[in-house]
Amino acid sequence: QVQLVQSGGGLVQAGSSLRLSCAASGRIRSVGAMGWFRQAPGKEREFVAAISLSGDRIYYEDSVKGRFTISRDNAKNTVNLQMNSLKPEDTAVYYCAGRGYLNAVKEQYNYEYWGQGTQVTVSS
Repeated sequence: QVQLVQSGGGLVQAGSSLRLSCAASGRIRSVGAMGWFRQAPGKEREFVAAISLSGDRIYYEDSVKGRFTISRDNAKNTVNLQMNSLKPEDTAVYYCAGRGYLNAVKEQYNYEYWGQGTQVTVSS
């Protein structure tokens, strides 16, 4: 079993920054690529960012490019999402996810492990 525990999030004003973290435990060797997804009220969950196991492949959803940065520390089994220049439309519940393959992908159905979700609210 793999557990993903998220931390960070909260309520901030537009233009502010937040950092989300996700710590993996359990069968760590089962986790390869990791990603972040988000679900806004009344909307489907969508892709935000993904990183391969080695960190050499990174993908972002277009609306967060240049503002969000995904990173990982394999020694600490953590993945982070640094969010800068936050906008009200970034308001959502954010989920970290992990998959058993090395390569990063955008499709959420390819991820087997999920964090508990954390609320990010950006006020205007």
